[in-house]
Amino acid sequence: MSVRRLAADQPADFAFTQDNLPWVEAQIAKYPEGRQASAVIPLLWKAQEQHGGWLPEPAIRRIAEMLAMPTIRVMEVATFYTMFNLAPVGEHFVQLCGTTPCALRGANALKDVCRKVIGDERHVTEDGKLSWLEVECLGACANAPMVQINYDYFEDLDPESFEALLGKLRAGEAVTPGSQTGRSCSAPAGGDTTLTDETLYDGSVVGAWKTRFEEKAAPGDATEADSAGRPGEKGRPEAKSATGKSDAEARPDGGAGKPDRHKGGAAADSPTAGPAAAKPVDPGVAPTEAPKPGKEV
Repeated sequence: MSVRRLAADQPADFAFTQDNLPWVEAQIAKYPEGRQASAVIPLLWKAQEQHGGWLPEPAIRRIAEMLAMPTIRVMEVATFYTMFNLAPVGEHFVQLCGTTPCALRGANALKDVCRKVIGDERHVTEDGKLSWLEVECLGACANAPMVQINYDYFEDLDPESFEALLGKLRAGEAVTPGSQTGRSCSAPAGGDTTLTDETLYDGSVVGAWKTRFEEKAAPGDATEADSAGRPGEKGRPEAKSATGKSDAEARPDGGAGKPDRHKGGAAADSPTAGPAAAKPVDPGVAPTEAPKPGKEV
């Protein structure tokens, strides 16, 4: 960033107008006691707006007094942010984007127009109407090249349209911000190429879908119409047949499946299941003694 210095010629004093003072006081009141310094940027911006687009040194001192800040702290803010102009600007201040996207689309030719119509950077025309400055990206890359004039963007410029625009501003004629080629927002230069089907917006697509949905069900059959929106049951035939049955009856194996782990049982094929329980012995029958190793039975 280049060194930013205050203009040599300064007014004797600065005070907010009676129209702006209530707004300034409201900004300060937003912050708790001892934190009024947080209002420094809004107040500097309002002072610049009131003073014809640039920020004089007396305004910096007055704002420091209002916020109980050292003057040098307010000066640091004013000289750091490039949105604060420290020297006089024209009634129509042209900020010309010269970053890569705009440069590739013809920003250098727009600079030549500025030098021709206005003069060097920061120079104010004799009538006080115009001045210009090259700035960094202004965020309208899709519609490059572009300029910001005061609070408005002017996009899709070429040398001819830009020079005509400056002529209208100097003459006090009305101008139209935005694309100077009639482009809608950031749409393709030749017009929209997607989502151009009018039925996407007139409701006919949604209406046709609703009609097809209703035709699937027999007239008056509310049950079928309601169930048509539940695809999960279509993939589970047993769900419909299980209605009104107990859990065991609804199971395909009739309830004779694996034991329920939650009721103390364990599946025989479970890797965590213990040894199988011995079969109960019939009354009056002595259990058979298992043969010992190495002994013939």
